[in-house]
Amino acid sequence: MSKRTERLDSEFRKEIAAILSGPLKDREPALTGLVSVTEADVAPDLKTAKIYVSVYTKSPQDREMQFGIIKNNAGFVRHELARVMHIRTVPELTFLSDDSFEYGSKMDKLFAKLKKDD
Repeated sequence: MSKRTERLDSEFRKEIAAILSGPLKDREPALTGLVSVTEADVAPDLKTAKIYVSVYTKSPQDREMQFGIIKNNAGFVRHELARVMHIRTVPELTFLSDDSFEYGSKMDKLFAKLKKDD
């Protein structure tokens, strides 16, 4: 991965996180969960970008609803991104759920249970 690509990924991740926690929450009051942008994978030609987000809520159903709000507002996020980033082309954003935190938490609980059983 080139330095430019790494820098763009980092900048996109930072700016999208700010948009999700600011303008999008203002626009969508139903977005109440804690949203974390874990990774941004921007194509070298800047046509597309995969944005991995984790949504922390009390229930899996609520998490799905919150993630749906984010996916449905991809165009709004892209528009806001165009306002703050100084690049000619703003990529088409695809939001993907990053469940690695939940998986890690589940594994920690399993290991703790195994240790307790010994």
